[in-house]
Amino acid sequence: MAATFRGVSFDRLRALARKEFIQIRRDPRLAMTILVQPIVASLLIGFALNATVSQVRLGVADGSRTAESRDLVSALGESESFHLVGGYASSALLGTALGRGDLDAGVLIPVDFARDLERGRRPTVQVILNATNANTAAIAQGYAETILEDYNRRRRLDGAPAAPASGFAPAHSGSVQLQPAFLYNPGLVTSWFIVTGVFGLLMVLDTSIVASATMLRERETGTLEQLLMSPAGTTEIVLAKFAPLFALMCVMIVTVTAVLRLAFHVPFQGSLGLVWASAALCILCGIGIGTVIATFSRTAQQALLTAFFVNPSLVTLSGVLTPIEAMPRWLQPVTVISPITHFVTIARTALLKGGGLAELWPHVAALAVLTLVLLTLSVWRFRKQMA
Repeated sequence: MAATFRGVSFDRLRALARKEFIQIRRDPRLAMTILVQPIVASLLIGFALNATVSQVRLGVADGSRTAESRDLVSALGESESFHLVGGYASSALLGTALGRGDLDAGVLIPVDFARDLERGRRPTVQVILNATNANTAAIAQGYAETILEDYNRRRRLDGAPAAPASGFAPAHSGSVQLQPAFLYNPGLVTSWFIVTGVFGLLMVLDTSIVASATMLRERETGTLEQLLMSPAGTTEIVLAKFAPLFALMCVMIVTVTAVLRLAFHVPFQGSLGLVWASAALCILCGIGIGTVIATFSRTAQQALLTAFFVNPSLVTLSGVLTPIEAMPRWLQPVTVISPITHFVTIARTALLKGGGLAELWPHVAALAVLTLVLLTLSVWRFRKQMA
């Protein structure tokens, strides 16, 4: 150890270290990556990746319309776990709202609810859960069971005979029992939620990395200047570089789709063409992101650092790992800037729920707008840099 440091001049060491600090200060992108990125990533991950499910959008179809049923609805609405959206006149209207995605869960209270309680019977309250996200559905079921347990307990303390919703009771006990029903994923297969999200990640992240690497390799080898001396315009050069990557990524779309179906048995309830068209828009968004990153970078290392700043933010805000509903309310509107968010919604709704363009057109339109903005920005940045 002593031999290692023998002959080291601390004056020279201090001068060299000062030079490195000056060099870092002259490269604001590097300084931002070192200082700002960990702060942003920590905030986003801390707020967005929240396993707690709260404010589950709940609708109620109260067939009883009695004091007892209103007491149960009040108990559900007062809980922080559920957000009571409103009441529905029939189970059909409640099912329509669930299918449109206006609700995450629905409660059906039978007509004979109050009479069965008075006679010491066990009326069944059905809780219908959107099981597209199996984890969220299971947690919401647990919340509903807890609230019904508390409802039964309060009835028992008030003098009415009651028993736990999950247990057995004698015939004279009047308590509420829960009957869960899971829509779109009856078996609560968690992998369906995960792989449809990973599908969107692959489209954007892989494409952006390859696009930026391709653009920078042209610049570092000097062939980009040769292309600019050709009769082709700047826009033609950029579009020609986009086309082969877009074609290869389209092959990846078909491959990943086959894996979803054959390996994970994801049900294809809706339009596969709509999913593929949305994936193509997602790929173009990834190409735009990668090209913009390349125009702000001089080397592949700088591009990698910039991508390390951008991509984790897109992933965290996408709703792939945790549902957007579990994020803080002030953060949820920010998720619209991530193309992964819209594609994941389209893929899950079309494949698992059978939704079509009439239901998903806002997300398709958002993807189209993001594609147009990112491609326009990438071409403008490229032309400005080459000028």
